[in-house]
Amino acid sequence: MSLNFLEKLFWAIAKQPSDTDCLNVEGVCPLSCESIDLNCFLIDNNGFILLSKERSEVGKFLGEVDGSVMASLIKMGMYKKISLFDYQAMCRSGHHHANAARPLLSPFYGLITLLRWILSNALVFLLDLNFCGLWHSDYVVDAKAGYHTSHKQKKSEAQQPCDTAYPGFLYDDSIREANSLIKCGRCQKMFVVQYVPESNLVLVVTQADCDCSRQYSAILLEPKEIKYILLTPDPCNRMKSQKVRRRPESCHDYHPKESTKECGGAAEHHLSTRLFSASLALSLVIWRGT
Repeated sequence: MSLNFLEKLFWAIAKQPSDTDCLNVEGVCPLSCESIDLNCFLIDNNGFILLSKERSEVGKFLGEVDGSVMASLIKMGMYKKISLFDYQAMCRSGHHHANAARPLLSPFYGLITLLRWILSNALVFLLDLNFCGLWHSDYVVDAKAGYHTSHKQKKSEAQQPCDTAYPGFLYDDSIREANSLIKCGRCQKMFVVQYVPESNLVLVVTQADCDCSRQYSAILLEPKEIKYILLTPDPCNRMKSQKVRRRPESCHDYHPKESTKECGGAAEHHLSTRLFSASLALSLVIWRGT
């Protein structure tokens, strides 16, 4: 199923019929996600957008697109914030800035520094040596400058393994529907939330003509590095501070709407009588023609 077909099908199902009684209703009636006065989002149980009127918003977190609505859903208890951990992340290494103070080292420090400088420049010269450079010294200078530029860039972008923590959100399925008003200065944004039955999806319909970006900032899922040395004096306590994985309390191997007889049916192979007969007839026709 393509995204375009799913989008058209869902918006058609969510649209109110044209004969809806709108006498005692204030605002837009009948409601339709195709209206320019409404913004419609179909989000999952973690708050990520599956369907939206703007195709560029699909796949993003709802708090990144509309922080006011996501903040209200969190405040209402419809979504609960949790902490997630990544123990295989990569973080930028800290930069060590040198100062003008002379280190108290042995007298051979200057000699070692000179030898290191001579060897590094000789290695750069051998790497950049070519036939054109014997007659045109500009090529050697440009190559040397390019080498130093790329070397500095790689050095500045160096990363090292680390542990990070980032926020996550879970939907509380005990709340099936909700609606509220968000005060955003000179306007009020109205939104309605409806749970989609027998799924992990939620339909969010908001008012499009009220911008709350100045009062409510976007909610981003940015990871933050965990500093174990600052949390505990002993770095060896890192393993003790990690979350221990535990098995589920019960085994979920049954569902009332699932037939156990159909499980594993894809592994069985059956001969199609019609296809076999058609193939045999086609072979006979070809054989007689030759």
